[in-house]
Amino acid sequence: MAETQDWQELTRLTQGAPLVVERVRLADRDIALEGRFVLPQLARLSSDDQVFVAAFLRSHGSIKEMEQVFGVSYPTVKARLNRIAAQLEFVDTDPKPLRNEILDRLDRGEISAAQAIRQLEGK
Repeated sequence: MAETQDWQELTRLTQGAPLVVERVRLADRDIALEGRFVLPQLARLSSDDQVFVAAFLRSHGSIKEMEQVFGVSYPTVKARLNRIAAQLEFVDTDPKPLRNEILDRLDRGEISAAQAIRQLEGK
């Protein structure tokens, strides 16, 4: 529990300013690493937003349950989720193929010229 309080205190002190960790020590060993470590995205959220995300995960994404837990309306939960999501970078799970990849596939005869044109135009 002390680690949670320490983290909340650190979040309060930094007031959302970017934070870089320069030393990490493994808790169960006498090993420390030094350098510049950027925190993961979720760790960069305010402590209140971290609690909100954890509650959302615990409720299996149920907005109805979030309404009950936090005593707020559906639009309030959605607005907060949207605000938090806007702070996070998401990985594109369906990236568009690069121009060279499309042209290589055309050259190998894997796709037609019409298909290549559509892909190059992003359609």
